Amino acid sequence: MDAVQQANSGHPGAPMGMADIAEVLWRDFLKHNPANPRWWDRDRFILSNGHASMLLYGLLHLTGYPLAMDEIRQFRQLGSRCAGHPEHDLSIGIETTTGPLGQGLANGVGFALAEKLLAGQFNRPELPIVDHYTWVFAGDGCLMEGISHEACSLAGTLKLGKLIVFYDSNGISIDGEVQGWFADDTPKRFEAYGWQVQSIDGLDDAAIARAIRAAQAESVRPSLIDCKTVIGWGAPTKAGTAATHGEALGAEEVAGARKKLGWTAPPFEVPSALRAAWNHDAAGRAAEARWQELYSRYRNAHPALASEFERRMRAELPANWLDTARAAVAAAQAVSGSQATRQSSQAMLNLIGPALPELFGGSADLTPSNSTLRKGARVVTPRDVEGDYLHYGVREFGMSAAMTGIALHGGLIPYGGTFLTFSDYARNAVRMASLMHQRVILVYSHDSIGLGEDGPTHQPIEQLNSLRLIPNLTLWRPADAAEVAAAWCAAIEHDSGPSCLILTRQGLPQLARGPAALEGIRRGGYVLADCQGAPQCVVIATGSEVSIALEAVQRAQAAGQRVRMVSLPCTQVFDAQDAAYRESVLPAAVTARVAVEAGSTALWWRYVGLAGRVIGIDHYGASGKGAEVLKKFGFTAQNVQRAIDESIEGDTQ
Repeated sequence: MDAVQQANSGHPGAPMGMADIAEVLWRDFLKHNPANPRWWDRDRFILSNGHASMLLYGLLHLTGYPLAMDEIRQFRQLGSRCAGHPEHDLSIGIETTTGPLGQGLANGVGFALAEKLLAGQFNRPELPIVDHYTWVFAGDGCLMEGISHEACSLAGTLKLGKLIVFYDSNGISIDGEVQGWFADDTPKRFEAYGWQVQSIDGLDDAAIARAIRAAQAESVRPSLIDCKTVIGWGAPTKAGTAATHGEALGAEEVAGARKKLGWTAPPFEVPSALRAAWNHDAAGRAAEARWQELYSRYRNAHPALASEFERRMRAELPANWLDTARAAVAAAQAVSGSQATRQSSQAMLNLIGPALPELFGGSADLTPSNSTLRKGARVVTPRDVEGDYLHYGVREFGMSAAMTGIALHGGLIPYGGTFLTFSDYARNAVRMASLMHQRVILVYSHDSIGLGEDGPTHQPIEQLNSLRLIPNLTLWRPADAAEVAAAWCAAIEHDSGPSCLILTRQGLPQLARGPAALEGIRRGGYVLADCQGAPQCVVIATGSEVSIALEAVQRAQAAGQRVRMVSLPCTQVFDAQDAAYRESVLPAAVTARVAVEAGSTALWWRYVGLAGRVIGIDHYGASGKGAEVLKKFGFTAQNVQRAIDESIEGDTQ
């Protein structure tokens, strides 16, 4: 109440209503060590209803994490670690960023899945080195969001028995009493998913403890504890109303609540006896010490497994990774003939997958179309948790958020596929992975109008450039097998944000390159074909349009024009190169430029300038054979050559 009141901003109601649940869980059940927030076998706690952030900040402060009261005094102020919604910060015990409702719950499914996978891979009899719970607090809003259905249905199917969710069933959202717009029988819904469900008084500490013990006793089904609470509990006139949801209570109401609760300490002061009772430092150190003793025995019995576990939890690639990458790139360079880049991608997975046991794949019910299943992969089922591939079902949003949870947990590098146009379903999960700088690999096939007969509903137009706008996200649109290989290697090595691999359905020719061009791929953009002397025009293309543009450039060169062909598979990586390299590829003096990409034109003007030309598509496509659709909308060598002619003529006038 004090922090929200001082900031005059925030959500006091949920923290007040869930305080009893939090107190029982954090003091009596949660396995954690404030002195080492990165302890590998800690329980993971996720506040999915992230607007209740003051609850988490209070818990972290009281139990001994390095989150000072001065930070809490500055709640929601610029520079404070106590943001309006929790942001991923393991140094103070925050596992994941929450705010968009339901995402934390879906992240939790990823955390619990990662725990189950790693336990299956590394645990040995009497030596369970991976043995922890994922606890989630969620509210009505989390369960109204559609992502909760995707994620929780999957959790029930996969039998994630160590996922325990507390549902803050207070019946209030911003607009008031939810019964007018949320009348679901939530317990029956979760029972239908295959969850264990308990309904309790969320203000009764004994009932909360019993429910937790029952949830822990259930080893197969995930658990939902439906907690009946009162939002803003303790507020004398506003408890149980929307007035406590998203605004400060007001000085008078806070004073009344203090009186009603018998709280006499001044604002931001915790009596020493209570502070001592809450402090978890000694208990946390003891819990980790017990695990360390277990792990020492494990290491003695299974030294090779222990070394592998440590490597993966430290997020280090295998010692022979560079050799693996070089071999894969060499194999890609040897490909001949037409090949869809989705097939080139699968070939890469076949080569690198066996050398990367942490690589965990999947697809949202499009495995054959995305070509995401490699040879030798073992598919995860409810009965077999030691696999490295998961059929997520038609759940693009849930899959993407779960992959972020897998990455946050540690020990695995997740990748997952769908069609590029369906990235729109998953956009907010992609954004959150980017905000948290997580290594999540998004495989998006069927990348343009070139996919053909599925028509405008499936033909992406605006998706390429809209994804490029997301900070920290790296998007690769490769033109052939060699660029696919470079893209996969870059995505695996890129550990500070998600990567998108944008792949074709249609076959593409393999492009001839010299050593400099091969080296240039990893720099995001390079000269694929140059001319004699200073170029009159530069043509830039990505993906399936590179071969089309290259044909036009070769025709122009045969006609005596000095035209340079540049492939730009990753604008973000290219833009991050030093100025000298960028100038060597796109010389500023050459203003006659043409960009070619079968997507929206919006961002390409930064590369061609206002005097340049962009061959793109700013409207929806059409149903028909891919080659015919591309021709209809101007993606032909003849049209590119025409643009080259016009660009050179315009530059000399």
